[in-house]
Amino acid sequence: MKIPSLLACTFAIAISCHAAPVGKAVIYQQGGVELEGYHAHDDSRTGKRPAVLVIHQWTGLSDYEKRRSHMLAEMGYNVLAADIYGKGIRPQPPAAGKEAGTYKNDRTLFRARIQAALDVLKADPLTDASRVAVIGYCFGGTGALEAARAGMKVNGVVSFHGGLDAQPGLTATPGSAMPKILVLHGAADPYVPATQVAAFHKEMDDAKADWQMVFYSGAVHSFTHKEAGDDPSKGAAYQEAADLRSWEAMRAFFAEVFR
Repeated sequence: MKIPSLLACTFAIAISCHAAPVGKAVIYQQGGVELEGYHAHDDSRTGKRPAVLVIHQWTGLSDYEKRRSHMLAEMGYNVLAADIYGKGIRPQPPAAGKEAGTYKNDRTLFRARIQAALDVLKADPLTDASRVAVIGYCFGGTGALEAARAGMKVNGVVSFHGGLDAQPGLTATPGSAMPKILVLHGAADPYVPATQVAAFHKEMDDAKADWQMVFYSGAVHSFTHKEAGDDPSKGAAYQEAADLRSWEAMRAFFAEVFR
């Protein structure tokens, strides 16, 4: 049976309004190094929109960050998943630890790679450059906080189970223009000791930053990663409650900083 033309038109509109986000690789450079990020957006929408930069975990840009980018695009954001390591550099453990360590030990380089991706995102014609945020997972959570410490021109940053330590000489400073900060943290994370948490609190307070930190009971490192498994005794494991709650905390934070 043929669908009446009016019904067919309505059906087509309904599908277009719920179109899946589209994504593609984006090549850019920093310091002569070729980088390959991932851009996602909802092409059923028109015009400029708030934008989010996503910084990957320690194995480099993966399907995980692409999935999160699509989730953000479905919420109406223009999204770029950054590539910190370089095109084709996607190390697995234990090599991932060494690669991540290169940037953790050289925060100036880390910041330069983040800023390069941010420049690409801000220059995109879909981005409302007055409303931009940075989020990151694990290694990327550390990167999101580096974006704040560096005073990058964004509205807010969100760290999901990231390291909180700062490199000497590159801590947040009083009077610096920092974005708002949200830290989403596993209360049982063995990789971020209480001394590091306390030092972060002091650093942020001394800098008079606008910051908040949420702890999730029983959650260890990588609590948003299903790929981390379900055994918290290993120090890194997925926890559904913390995953869902942290995502909602991010959504509320974005509603505030993009208002």
